[in-house]
Amino acid sequence: MLSDNLKSYLHLHLIVFVWGFTAVLGALISLDALPLVWYRMALAVVFIALYIWQQKIPLRLPRKVLLQLLVAGIVIALHWFTFFRAIKVSNVSVTLACLSTGAFFTSFIEPIWLRTKIVWYEVFFGLIVIGGLCLIFRVESHYLEGILLALSSAFLSATFAVINSRFAKTYNPTTISFYELIGGVLFFTLLLAMTQSFDAKFFQVSANDWFYLAILSSFCTAYAFIASVKVMKFLSPYTVMLTINLEPIYGIILAVIVFGEKEKMSTQFYIGAVIILVTVILNGWLKYTRDKN
Repeated sequence: MLSDNLKSYLHLHLIVFVWGFTAVLGALISLDALPLVWYRMALAVVFIALYIWQQKIPLRLPRKVLLQLLVAGIVIALHWFTFFRAIKVSNVSVTLACLSTGAFFTSFIEPIWLRTKIVWYEVFFGLIVIGGLCLIFRVESHYLEGILLALSSAFLSATFAVINSRFAKTYNPTTISFYELIGGVLFFTLLLAMTQSFDAKFFQVSANDWFYLAILSSFCTAYAFIASVKVMKFLSPYTVMLTINLEPIYGIILAVIVFGEKEKMSTQFYIGAVIILVTVILNGWLKYTRDKN
C-alpha cells in the first residue's frame, strides 16, 4: 500500500502536468492577461463554492488567518498575471523555461521564512541557473520583457508555495483555496474598477474563449489548486517547487505539439533550459540525500 507521502508525490506530478497545459490554454485564449486571470479566478471561485456547498465544508477561520489567506491570494493572482502576460509578449517555451527558476528562489525564501540556515551549495547552483538564464537572454533577447515577467512569476510562485505550506498543514485545502482565490479576485476587481476597465469590451468573450476558460478555471484551477494545497500536508515547500519544475518540460512539449513552428526555439535556448532544469533537479537530489542522512 502506498504511503501518504508517495501518493501525494504522484498526485503532485499529475497536478504539474495539468499546470503545464495551462500555459497552452493561456496562449489559446485571446484575452489579455489581466481579464484572463480575473475570469479564471472568478469562475474558479464559483466552481469551488459549489463543491463546498455540496460537501458541506465549513468556512469558519480565525480572522487573522482569513486576512493572511486573502493576502496570499494577491500573491498567486500576481503570479498568474505575470505568467500569462509573459506568454502573451513572448511564447510558452520562453515563459516556462524561466519559470523553472522557482526552486532557486525557494532555496532563499524558505530559510528566511522558516528561519533556517541558507545552504551554500544551493547558492552555487543558483549561479549556474543564472548562467543558463544568461544563455537564454543572449539568444532570445527580443523576448526580454517576457523573460523578466516570467522570472517575476517564478519568484511570486516560490513565495506563495512557502507561505501556503504553513496553512496547508492546519486547515482544509478547499477552504484555503476558496479564500485565496477570493483575495485574488477582489484585488483585481478593485484594480480593474479603479482603471475603469469594466467596459463593454471587457465582457465580450468569444465562444472559444469561454470553452478554454471553463477548462482553465475548473480542472486547471479549482481542482489543481485544491489538490496542490492538499499535497502540501505531506510534502515540503522545496519538494513541491522542485516537482513544479517539471512543468516546463510538460508545457514545452505540449506547446510544440499544439503550436508547431511558433514554439520551436534555437539550440542555445534548449541548452540554457536544460542547464536550469538539470541544476534544479541535482540540487533537489542533494537536498533529499542530506535530509535523509
